[in-house]
Amino acid sequence: MYEGVRVAAGGPTTVRRFARTVGRVGFDGMVVRNNQSDPATYDPAAVSERYDLDVVIGMEIDATDKAVASGAIGNRRAAVDVLVLRGQTPELNRYGAENPRVDVLADPMGGEGDVNHVIVQAAAENDVALEVNLGHVLRKTGGARVQALRGIRKLRELVETLDAPYVVSADPETHLQVRSPRELLAIGAELGFDEAAMRAGLERWGEIAERNRARRDPDYVSSGVRVESDPTANEE
Repeated sequence: MYEGVRVAAGGPTTVRRFARTVGRVGFDGMVVRNNQSDPATYDPAAVSERYDLDVVIGMEIDATDKAVASGAIGNRRAAVDVLVLRGQTPELNRYGAENPRVDVLADPMGGEGDVNHVIVQAAAENDVALEVNLGHVLRKTGGARVQALRGIRKLRELVETLDAPYVVSADPETHLQVRSPRELLAIGAELGFDEAAMRAGLERWGEIAERNRARRDPDYVSSGVRVESDPTANEE
């Protein structure tokens, strides 16, 4: 199971501190999903080895409109293992769901965002994972928390009905906001997710990373097809 984290420049939590905490509470890996304008500086291989944790190079595109989003996606798609587009408006949610270059549509129910059958169906057809963001439930109070709960329940019903891909995250911005998989499973149960569904959402981050790493391999041709060298090529 994986978590998606944000590392603020000059903030209290470094990538290494996140990795230590994420690994300690029971995750197998983490996606560093910083905004394109605030990239984190780190050596993923060194951090992975130090904390026995898969550290995934990610990036989150935070754009004001489709044109800006398209340019940012084109510039950064090849450089990362997980490309995330922040939705939070119906227009960007639909654009992200219809774009197969996007891996994850982040927080589609946040801000002014919303989803419907059309958006979720597009996400299913283009293999764009919708994020079930539990951060609002964990860290907001009052009416804002009630609204977040309502949004997640609606999203759950749609992804279940249309069999759309999704990821689950507590969206932590410091190591103090990291919650264990067990805690997230418990929250999911209160929202109507069964344990298997929540586990699938936490595991999908890693599945996306594995798929894209394979695609970036120079010997990759298509799913399940690679170029292999001929062991007899140098034999006379």
